[in-house]
Amino acid sequence: MDRGNKKQEIQAAALELFSVQGFEATSISQIASAVGIRKASLYSHFENKQAILDALVQEVLEQYGKHSLFARTDWEKDAGSAPQTPDAAVQMIQGQIRYILHDPTISRARKMLVIEQFQNPELAKLQTKQNYSDVLGYFTGLMKQLIRQGVLAEDDPEIMAAQFCLPISVWLELCDREPDREQEVMELVEKHIRQFFRHYQPEVG
Repeated sequence: MDRGNKKQEIQAAALELFSVQGFEATSISQIASAVGIRKASLYSHFENKQAILDALVQEVLEQYGKHSLFARTDWEKDAGSAPQTPDAAVQMIQGQIRYILHDPTISRARKMLVIEQFQNPELAKLQTKQNYSDVLGYFTGLMKQLIRQGVLAEDDPEIMAAQFCLPISVWLELCDREPDREQEVMELVEKHIRQFFRHYQPEVG
């Protein structure tokens, strides 16, 4: 296996361990053992455990930027992608939920951030950015766009965004803890989105 692939293997093993027991509780020896190499060999790829974490964070941010809805907030350019109907919104949100829950890197990174948010200030900032600020910013922009397009009635877009997305965030956390409840959560998400669209349906006439 070449050097690049070995580095990826080390990162994957480290992320799995970090997502279960946290960064501080994981040793270099454990990571090396999980990969099946000697500790000294691991140091030929990464200077220390922090360097592994830094590489993981960079990889997660790159994947997040490429695949996450919430990294895209320029609704002036993306107006055409705004879901115009409850059906379209359900499909979009359920697809994003499946990505978050089932992409191995994103799923494990979310769990690592939950563990580390109270111990590592930098990861705490990343947790707030990815799982609150970016999400609320995305949906605030979406609400403004749907109001402009006449899909939703005019109201405070930031409060509408919070009403829309924060219950979904709680259901995602439930799935992280209890994966067997995913179908239940998907059904709740669909009901929630359809009720939201009914509640903010513009008055006719």
